Amino acid sequence: MSGGDRSREVARRGVGAVRVWAGAEPLRVIPAVSAVLLVLVQITYPLSAGAARDRITVAVVLLTVATALLHAVTTRGVRWAAGFFVIVSGLGLLAEMVGTATGHPFGAYSYAVDRLGPALADVPLIVPLAWTGGLYPIWIVAGLLTDATTVWRCGVFVLGAVGWDLFLDPQMVADGQWTWRVTDAGLPGLPQIPYTNYLGWALVATLMAVLLTVLDRLLPPARDDSVAVPVAVFAWTWLGSTLAHAVFLGLPASAAWGFAGLGLLGIPLLARHARAG
Repeated sequence: MSGGDRSREVARRGVGAVRVWAGAEPLRVIPAVSAVLLVLVQITYPLSAGAARDRITVAVVLLTVATALLHAVTTRGVRWAAGFFVIVSGLGLLAEMVGTATGHPFGAYSYAVDRLGPALADVPLIVPLAWTGGLYPIWIVAGLLTDATTVWRCGVFVLGAVGWDLFLDPQMVADGQWTWRVTDAGLPGLPQIPYTNYLGWALVATLMAVLLTVLDRLLPPARDDSVAVPVAVFAWTWLGSTLAHAVFLGLPASAAWGFAGLGLLGIPLLARHARAG
């Protein structure tokens, strides 16, 4: 078989595999399309500035949460998806409101509330949506890595949440979306974000993990349990953010810290897939 024939055969098999995947459960296509749009919009972020970047930030969050909830609805059902949203966005909003008002549990910080749309108690409402969109893939991956064993899954989820914030906080602080009162008490290369922020994330993520475990017990999986979309979003967040921070955004420290932080989940995930062939 020539090189051209081999390429065409690989392409044919790839298209066939996609058709089988979509045909087995047509609803799978919906979150997949949303995920593709998410990636395309995120690619434009480093190329933008000013008000255009703010609009892209909002669009990225909306597509992230849409992908998460569409996947949750099509695989776990509407009630589970609603429960996940209420737990994560609800706790996220509460934590942010308490945090901006009191400085606990993250440390003292404030949002640029005039840039990301409507706000409640000085917290842009897009922020709690970001909690749902960003943490959903981490919850799914944590379940894969621990076979959904309760205590271990909660611990891995907390590690992943903090790892994700090692990308998120430096990027948003560099863009002026929020600022910290203490700017010299952070990780090497990231002094502008205090250690208390990561401790706060760990605390809030732990509460979320406990409630999500209860949700899983009350509403166990009853539909297709395909995880291709959230796993792909997780991998894109991990590796794509590393590339973007290191090359396009001029944030090499957060590229290294974020790669290492999410790598605590990403590397075992890659190993798991390698073992599975």
